[in-house]
Amino acid sequence: MANLTIVVNEAVLRRARMRALEQGTSVNAVLRDHLESYARVRSEREAALANLLRLSEKATSRRGRRRWTRDDLHER
Repeated sequence: MANLTIVVNEAVLRRARMRALEQGTSVNAVLRDHLESYARVRSEREAALANLLRLSEKATSRRGRRRWTRDDLHER
């Protein structure tokens, strides 16, 4: 594992330590979990986008012969 150094306001760190202690964990564990989640969300979004693009390339549906106008699309 790699080490990371961050600069945090002392009062914020003190409150974070107290909250982590109340939850039976540490600030280090909270930050590690958050960073893992943050990194995973990005990779999941990228995978979902790649999957969507792949599906759109395989799609056999077409719009047909009709030409939609702006008024058709915004008809109420």
